[in-house]
Amino acid sequence: MTFLFKMVVGLIVFAGMFTVAMVFGAADTSLRDVWLALTSDAVSTEITILRELRLPREIGAMFVGAALAVAGAIMQGITRNPLADPGLLGLTAGANAALAVTLAFIPTANYFGIMIACFIGAAVGAVMVFGIGAMKRGGFSPFRIVLAGAAVSAFLYAIAEGIGIYFKISKDVSMWTAGGIIGTTWGQLQIIVPIIIIGILIAIMLSKQLTVLSLNEEVAVGLGQKIRTIKTLLFIIIVLLVGASVALVGNLVFIGLMIPHIVRAIVGTDYRFIIPMSMVTGATFMLLADTLGRTINAPYETPVAAIVTMMGLPFFLIIVRKGGNAFS
Repeated sequence: MTFLFKMVVGLIVFAGMFTVAMVFGAADTSLRDVWLALTSDAVSTEITILRELRLPREIGAMFVGAALAVAGAIMQGITRNPLADPGLLGLTAGANAALAVTLAFIPTANYFGIMIACFIGAAVGAVMVFGIGAMKRGGFSPFRIVLAGAAVSAFLYAIAEGIGIYFKISKDVSMWTAGGIIGTTWGQLQIIVPIIIIGILIAIMLSKQLTVLSLNEEVAVGLGQKIRTIKTLLFIIIVLLVGASVALVGNLVFIGLMIPHIVRAIVGTDYRFIIPMSMVTGATFMLLADTLGRTINAPYETPVAAIVTMMGLPFFLIIVRKGGNAFS
């Protein structure tokens, strides 16, 4: 099968999952309500719920899933580490700690300010993990990096918790750390979505270089690639995608780990195919997780972070057991 055919199938599955996510939930709605909410100016209780609550929420889920999946694919490519994931390598923990610091010391910060803080925190978390990994010769082995990520993440989470308790803002911080998409607004999406779109587009533009980089740095240098420049650009993209995601929904691990592995089993090892397919698959997966969170115990919400973790942890253990080649 050609990549185009696989992509079309992926988009059809995505469209189906989006429809399911819009129809099912605590409020009873129908396909007709969804169609009217998307295509007309009709007004009713169901249509208002769909248009003002469920639609921005599902759009947020789509873009967060796509952003984390693409960020995970890039991380696995540039580190050649099958266990690389923004949530496992300190990025989301760093963004979370920065969020707590911002809420404590700049309580009047608007959403844009919180997002900038998350970008900085994600970068600091990643630098700490890779700095520890680089302290010893051979330090960039997959398992040593994951151990460094676990240690740094625990440290940064402890900082966030300590700040939350000391400044009595634990409830505010936990609204993000629970990984909830509930309450996503159109105003938030207007800030977050353009950044995620720009990040993914640049990642697609650099996908050819990333493919060569993921195979062998010496070959990349021989082909005239500016390794340091490309790695810096890709690192900035990762920080933008992860920071934007944490600012919107909080800490979500395993999406960036799972999706690229699944996608590689479908489209192979060429990142010109992996990144677009990861975008679609990540968005579909996040819509599924959010729909399960809203419907398993309706009308009560099950945190989407819990849903993703329950799906992702067994996957992570399988990859560890197989040495990173379980789905490749």
